[in-house]
Amino acid sequence: MSVGEVAGLIAACALLILVGLLAYPILKLGKVFDETRIMVKGVSDSSIPLLGEVTTTVATTNAQLAKVDTITDNATTVTTNAAALMSLFSATAGGPLVKAAAFTYGVRRALGEQQRKDVSRRVKEEMKAERKARKL
Repeated sequence: MSVGEVAGLIAACALLILVGLLAYPILKLGKVFDETRIMVKGVSDSSIPLLGEVTTTVATTNAQLAKVDTITDNATTVTTNAAALMSLFSATAGGPLVKAAAFTYGVRRALGEQQRKDVSRRVKEEMKAERKARKL
């Protein structure tokens, strides 16, 4: 064997060792890819029913929101009608009611004033009578 053949044999062995050393990480990487593929398949298998449930939930929620919109529109209509009714009542009966309230207030005040005068007069008379009784 010549020196060239020995060098070629050493180079071939070194290449074989290098390929062997590189094959191990490549095999490990292949296993990682297999695990990743299995995990992605599991996620997609469980995600598809979940997406179906989410779609159903969103459709149900949209139907409920449509009902809430109807209720809100009806409440707005009722509020508008109540405001119009109050305006109508105020325009037709408001003036006479204010006049009646003012009249009753005036009558109460006048009666109260008369009663106060009567009470004041009686108190003065009683005080005069007490003074006369003391003098005697």
